[in-house]
Amino acid sequence: MVPFYTYQPRRNDPIRANYHTHTTRCKHAQGSDRDYVLAAIQGGFSRLGFSDHTPWPYPDGFVSPTRMDMDELAGYVQSVNALKAAHAGEIEIRLGLEAEHYPEYTGWLLEMKQAHGVDYLLLGSHFDTRYEEVYYGKISSPEHVVGYAKLTLEGIASGLYDCLAHPDLFLQAYPRFDDVCLKASRDICRAARDMDLPLEYNLSGFYNVRRRRGGLGYPCLEFWQVAAEEGLSAIIGIDAHSPERMLDAPLYDLARQHLRALGIREVTSLGNKAHKKKAV
Repeated sequence: MVPFYTYQPRRNDPIRANYHTHTTRCKHAQGSDRDYVLAAIQGGFSRLGFSDHTPWPYPDGFVSPTRMDMDELAGYVQSVNALKAAHAGEIEIRLGLEAEHYPEYTGWLLEMKQAHGVDYLLLGSHFDTRYEEVYYGKISSPEHVVGYAKLTLEGIASGLYDCLAHPDLFLQAYPRFDDVCLKASRDICRAARDMDLPLEYNLSGFYNVRRRRGGLGYPCLEFWQVAAEEGLSAIIGIDAHSPERMLDAPLYDLARQHLRALGIREVTSLGNKAHKKKAV
């Protein structure tokens, strides 16, 4: 049951919008789909986007421990669309998915997006390959930073995605913001700027302090200073893995303060495809 909370907006505040919401299908979230919607309404959100981890059509029977299975995709789409209809007039609900950029799957991803009427895609570079051998949230070597940047830059260049989720995830466990991190950050930010692709100011890192293991964590100030220098826009993402995250008004407001202090323009809408400069 979601605890009661009512958000009192300040005058001239932008609407509250979150496009980064997971479901139990990813195997590491909790709460029903409806609970997320009710919590978002209670938290004062005008838009809620579901963006669970996309399944992949593994040809060899591999089962991912971090994403929905292929046979769950249709039910996910049906559930989100049903909630969209049931709560019309209360909150705008959007259907999305979060995906890595694996070239061998981009054709399938585009076809699936069109077939199911998916509103938007988040580019989230979590793992080095579809078999999830290296998790970029735990890296501490320059070689892995270079790998993260390469995968992410390829995804940005594809033009398939509507936002770059947690762009500074690679800094979570990294010990220092060295020249390799600076180059990766600058390259990613410039590529996103050139594609008019917004970055996500991801709040999940505030909850995951224990995962830093002596690293920089995220959101990482040094990364976002580069983003500000390069003229990026940003959208705030809850990265909700439980409905209660939708009720943390002080943290959402803090993120807005961070972006304003950096001079980064906040956006509250995804999926208009205005930034698409290259077709897959």
